[in-house]
Amino acid sequence: MDSARLNLPFTGITSFCKLPICTDLETLDADVAIIGAPFDLGTQYRSGTRFGPRAIRNASAIYALREVGYYDLDFDTIFLDGVRMVDCGDIDMLHMRADECLQNIETAIRKILERGALPVTLGGDHAVPIPILRAFDSQEPVFVVQLDAHMDYVNERHGIREGHGNVMRRIHEMPHVTGIAQVGIRGPGSSGPEDFQDAKRNGSIIIGAREFKGIGVENALAKIPDAPRYYVTIDVDSLDASLAPGSGSPSFGGFNYVEVTDFLRGIAKKGNVVGFDFVEVAPQYDPSEITAQLAARIILDFLGAIFDERKHKPHTEKVKE
Repeated sequence: MDSARLNLPFTGITSFCKLPICTDLETLDADVAIIGAPFDLGTQYRSGTRFGPRAIRNASAIYALREVGYYDLDFDTIFLDGVRMVDCGDIDMLHMRADECLQNIETAIRKILERGALPVTLGGDHAVPIPILRAFDSQEPVFVVQLDAHMDYVNERHGIREGHGNVMRRIHEMPHVTGIAQVGIRGPGSSGPEDFQDAKRNGSIIIGAREFKGIGVENALAKIPDAPRYYVTIDVDSLDASLAPGSGSPSFGGFNYVEVTDFLRGIAKKGNVVGFDFVEVAPQYDPSEITAQLAARIILDFLGAIFDERKHKPHTEKVKE
C-alpha cells in the first residue's frame, strides 16, 4: 500500500500550487519566489485587492505542482520540470501606514533578488509595482511591459503620487528602467489626454486593445523593443471583464486567455524575464472564483514559458557593484 499522502487540492496548507513554504527570506534558496503583497491603500474606488493573494493561492491548488512539472499538449513539452519554486507567504502590511507598507514590499523584493530568485508578486493593487521596481536598482537595467486597461500615468492628484493611478509614471522616472510598453489600454480611466501626451513624449510604446486585436499577437510583439531583461506587470483588468469580473475596475474589450498567454510567451522569447507581478484581483466581486483561477493559470503558464526559454538560452544575472 502506498504510504505517501495524496494531498488533494482541498487538504493541507494552500500555498501557491501547494509549493513548499519559505517565509524566512534570509534562507531562501530557489529559482522562483512567489510572494504576496496584500496592499490596497492605493485604490481610488472599489477596494478589496488585499484579499487577492489568498484568492489566487486558493485557486492555484487545482494546479498543485508538488515536485514535478506539467505537460502541455499545445507545445508537447513538460514545463517547470526541475525548477525550484517556493511560496514566501505575504509581506507584512500596516493599516493606515501606506508608506511603510510600500517600504516593506521594496525590502522583501530586494532580499529575493539578493538570494538570486525570480520574484513573482501577487497583488494587491497596482501601486505595488512601484516599490518592486525600486528594488531592481541594484540590478542591470530592465524594460517594463505593462498589461492593463488603463494608462496609470497620472503625475500627482491632491498630493497623491504613489497610488494605483500613478504607477507607470513613477516607474518611468526610475533611472534603471530603459523604457516601458503599455499594452491593452482602452476605455475610461484616470489618465487624461495630457498624460497620454507625456507618456508618448517620454518614449512610452502604447498599444490599445483594439489595435492589439486588429494587428494580432505577433505584430504587437514586434512593436516591443528587444531588450536583454524584461519586467512585466499584469493588471487583471487587462483581461476582458467577462472572463475576469473580480476587479475593482473591470473593463470590457480586453484580452482573452490565449491572447494574453501567447503575448507573454512572446515576451519570454524576446529576452530574459527577471520578475513579474499579477495585481488587482479583488475576489469579493466574483463569487464564481473564475478570476482567481485565471490569474493562477496565467502565472503558471508565464513561469513555464520563462524557464523553457532559459533552458534554451542560458544566462547569468550580474548585480551592479
